[in-house]
Amino acid sequence: MIAERHERWVSGWDRRDGDAPFDFERVFGELYDFGSPDVRLYDDFDPEHRVATSAAGYGSIWEPAFRGMLSAHHAVDDGPHVIAGAGLAASTLRFVARIVTPDAVTDIRTTSSLVWRRTPDGWRIVREHNSTEVLPAGELDGRFVTA
Repeated sequence: MIAERHERWVSGWDRRDGDAPFDFERVFGELYDFGSPDVRLYDDFDPEHRVATSAAGYGSIWEPAFRGMLSAHHAVDDGPHVIAGAGLAASTLRFVARIVTPDAVTDIRTTSSLVWRRTPDGWRIVREHNSTEVLPAGELDGRFVTA
């Protein structure tokens, strides 16, 4: 269950030419805990290195960037690896992505760690830490089907 949800999280970041404008809550509403007061979410790919203390706040970090992309393609490279208890679970995976903006094509490899809390509505993300390495230009050529 947690492994599938983490993989769903990765694919939620995909963007294709012609997609509707990126709406974080619409895409991830069933994955993040939008009501928890103790959410902490961080991704070092954010140039400002902000730590969001709510899912909505995290969305406000990423919506402008993803709305400006021409495309974003992601693939799980390793994992997910899960440890789960009765009320909390942790999952880690590594993914690669190609992000295309009007100005650049950027290939990345990211290690993603999520902590999930069981809520009455199911498992929801309450902690996130992503660590990203920008890869040499073209390293992921041929990796993604873009049509």
